[in-house]
Amino acid sequence: MHQPCANGAPPPVHLNGDAIARNGDLPPPGPRMGQTDQEIVRLIGQHLVSIGLERSAALLMEESGLHLEHPAAATFRQHVLAGDWVKADHDLRALHDLLRDSPNVDPHNLAEMKFVVLEQKYLEHLEAGRVLDALHVLRNELTPLQHDTPRVHRLSALMMCADAAELHARAAWPGAGPRSRAAVLARVQAVLPPALMMAPGRLRALLAQAAAQQAARCRFHAAPRPAPPPPAALGAAPPPADHHIPFTLLADHQCSADNFPIHSLQVLNEHCDEVWYCKWSPDGTKLASGSKDNTVMIWDFDPAAKRLSFRKSLEGHTYGVSYLAWSPDGRYLIAAGPENCPDLWIWNMETEQLHQKMTQSQEDSLTAVAWHAGSDKFVCGGGSGQFYHCGLDGVVINSWDGVRVNALACRADGRTVLAADTHHRVRAYDFSDLTDRNLIQEEHAVMAMTLNANDTLLLLNVANQGVHLWDIRARALVRRFRGLSQGHFTIHACFGGAHQDFIASGSEDNKVYIWHINGEEPIAVITGHTRCVNAVAWNPVHHDIIVSASDDYSLRLWGPRDPRDPRDPRDPRDPRDPRP
Repeated sequence: MHQPCANGAPPPVHLNGDAIARNGDLPPPGPRMGQTDQEIVRLIGQHLVSIGLERSAALLMEESGLHLEHPAAATFRQHVLAGDWVKADHDLRALHDLLRDSPNVDPHNLAEMKFVVLEQKYLEHLEAGRVLDALHVLRNELTPLQHDTPRVHRLSALMMCADAAELHARAAWPGAGPRSRAAVLARVQAVLPPALMMAPGRLRALLAQAAAQQAARCRFHAAPRPAPPPPAALGAAPPPADHHIPFTLLADHQCSADNFPIHSLQVLNEHCDEVWYCKWSPDGTKLASGSKDNTVMIWDFDPAAKRLSFRKSLEGHTYGVSYLAWSPDGRYLIAAGPENCPDLWIWNMETEQLHQKMTQSQEDSLTAVAWHAGSDKFVCGGGSGQFYHCGLDGVVINSWDGVRVNALACRADGRTVLAADTHHRVRAYDFSDLTDRNLIQEEHAVMAMTLNANDTLLLLNVANQGVHLWDIRARALVRRFRGLSQGHFTIHACFGGAHQDFIASGSEDNKVYIWHINGEEPIAVITGHTRCVNAVAWNPVHHDIIVSASDDYSLRLWGPRDPRDPRDPRDPRDPRDPRP
């Protein structure tokens, strides 16, 4: 590949941030620039080459007097991508000579550079059927390095492969070509100073990092954050335009509140009594709502129209429905009642029929439920001292006596269950070996609990306190969110947004509060309900949609502002909203 250079002059070598003249090299021509400006020019030049503007890159390098890479690195790249391993080995020796005097380069890394090149050479010989050549590389080049002997033994075993397909499978190697050779370059670049050889797509990667940071700081960014571009060899086709940065780079990113779920889209009044709970299915296509009217209502969500439509009413619950839990695979829904309700209803959501009604004892009070990740087991409990580990058929596998439970959550390990008990604690229980330990101690009763998708943060609704965020790895209180009204009613909060950067909660003052996870003050306070808001559910797939359930007998759907709505976008929110 053509490598833009300035008048054929050798480049300056910068190792560890120091400009060092080697072998009598003269300072580069062109305007004098600081190191940062030089690196910016090189980044721009590399990007121009990656999008096919090689003449523009050559002119930039000529005028600046800089090089994209050291000539030894440039020729090494060219020979690796061409599969010319004799010349690549010669280039590698030149790079070693440049690096030996650098105190921050580990000799082990120099051996690793040599090893990965010879490894690729060996595999390409084997793939092409040149067994003797491969054996020569193994015996006379790889083995004398005395580097990573177990890896050499694994490579030697590949000599027995019957064909190329078996070689690819056993070596987890895609075969000779641009992909595997680019991987060799990437592994060499991992130990080379960037002044000698820049990682491919470096400018794109830096911009993606900056964009991700801006998105993370944006108070209304609920969509997925930009991801870094996939690695690509220099000169390879670049990723599609705007592949990883979905917003302009020409100004600092800030989402409009018009796209945030604080605008009233729909009011659903089909329940005929207080609505105690609501929960989206894992795929975000259905909503389940539970009410004091003894029904569970299932709703279909249309993401294009951003509307909910009534689908079915699941009836027969005799105590009201105060909690709902979808299985992680979305096939089952468990409905639990309020205090003193001894029954659980397990609904098959594929047939929309009752799968099992579970009643262990009429003395039970089963108000809390949580599924294990495999969707084949769940735990349940309540304030009367029952704590059961159950199979999908409702049969109790194991139990823990005397644990009075207000809320439950299952961790990702498939074993640990978190239980908020009536002693203001959250304890971790392992039903496999019947061990338990204290995790969190609050000063007041924990009324509800939610675990985030990464299994690292726990959201607690605490009586007379509000919403608390805990880091369960550090067992540390991260944040107390302010603003909402929480007495002794059971109010449910939730995580929301593509990266769960937001917290939403109901409140006894009839409002919905939303916070960014990094701040204690609400970023939005939504009004519309006329009585206590018991639960808020953020759609796990469509991140601009939330639903709230209230004692005013209604569900409310909140989403982005409808462009056809002439109202001021602040209308649905509280006048105390701190957003400027």
